[in-house]
Amino acid sequence: MKYYGMAEESGKHLGVNGLGGLGHIAVKIGKAFGLRVTVMSRSSEKEREAIDRLGADSFLVTTDSQKMKDATGTIDFIIDTVSAEHALLPLFSLLKVSGKLVALGLPEKPLELPIFPLVLGRNMVGGSQIGGMKETQEMLEFCAKHNIVSDIELIKMSDINSAMDRLAKSDVRYRFVIDVANSLVTDSSAENLEDHVDHEVSITSRF
Repeated sequence: MKYYGMAEESGKHLGVNGLGGLGHIAVKIGKAFGLRVTVMSRSSEKEREAIDRLGADSFLVTTDSQKMKDATGTIDFIIDTVSAEHALLPLFSLLKVSGKLVALGLPEKPLELPIFPLVLGRNMVGGSQIGGMKETQEMLEFCAKHNIVSDIELIKMSDINSAMDRLAKSDVRYRFVIDVANSLVTDSSAENLEDHVDHEVSITSRF
């Protein structure tokens, strides 16, 4: 977000496509940067959660043709976290002139890049993975300052199979974290291993 200029653009409009492990953090950081944030999803299932719980300003159902038409040319930045195969053309239609589309999701098949709207809108398409040590430290300090944390579901190792099944169905809010220490030992011996066993391992669709 900082690399693509969002940190210096307070008041501008950010669209977050997909409200999952990456998307819900993008909403929180976007709001901390002072951006107006719209969450985009194929259904209205997560609308109340996006607005009431995560602090998004608005919600856009991408399968609603009228709402997509009304939102044409209104967004400065889009962070696309969707890992499933999907069309990019509807996202380009939402961007203002010189808007930026940043892809974070990793679909199994290549996505079609529509050049015509890209050229006419003078838009930019980019991507990003994780940063280096310096950027990561800066991000952690920023999140600590603004009390930004990942929303998780804590599970035991015995629940991994069911967690993976739920993950495939996008049924997680928004990361599973495995409580390793308490999965391996009884309650009476857990304290003896606290200094030797990592307590939590995070699993998501991305990492």
